[in-house]
Amino acid sequence: MSPSLRCFAVSVAVVVCGFATRSQAATPITVTSQSAPDGPIKYTVKVTSKQFGNAQETRQIRSGQSDDYTWKTVPPGGAVPGTDQCPNYASLAVDANGAMIRQIQVRLAPVVANDGTATVQMNFQAQTPKGTKSVTANGQTVKCPNDVTVSQVVRFTMPTNGTAKTITISDGTTVAVSARR
Repeated sequence: MSPSLRCFAVSVAVVVCGFATRSQAATPITVTSQSAPDGPIKYTVKVTSKQFGNAQETRQIRSGQSDDYTWKTVPPGGAVPGTDQCPNYASLAVDANGAMIRQIQVRLAPVVANDGTATVQMNFQAQTPKGTKSVTANGQTVKCPNDVTVSQVVRFTMPTNGTAKTITISDGTTVAVSARR
């Protein structure tokens, strides 16, 4: 009898091949886990803020990757007009008309251990207009958005079983992060 190559699909990502003759049977393989520890995990980020607004989104990323969540909304009272003569105008979140709106940005960078615990670095940045201020630029007085910003980096650990970890930012904003395989 001549040996022949036989392949068996064990799961979506694993194929086992081996030589077998007609008198030999393939050894059964038992799959004990359906997902690798570094497989994609669904992270839900929920922001609750009186100053910057509320937002929520779920995305899927792998251990060692980072993902950016960005939300732009119109603040109560509407967007605040600005001009490129305003200091730091290029760094402001603006709408299509160039008026300042509020923005929340969260960057998650998780690393998941074999036991399923995620160590996460979260960068939180937010800005919103709070009225206007008069600024002198190029010898002229212009009205510019009075921007309020918060920026904070937080490191924490959390399970990947769906339980939420709530972080409170320095201005009182809460960010709830949950992860589920």
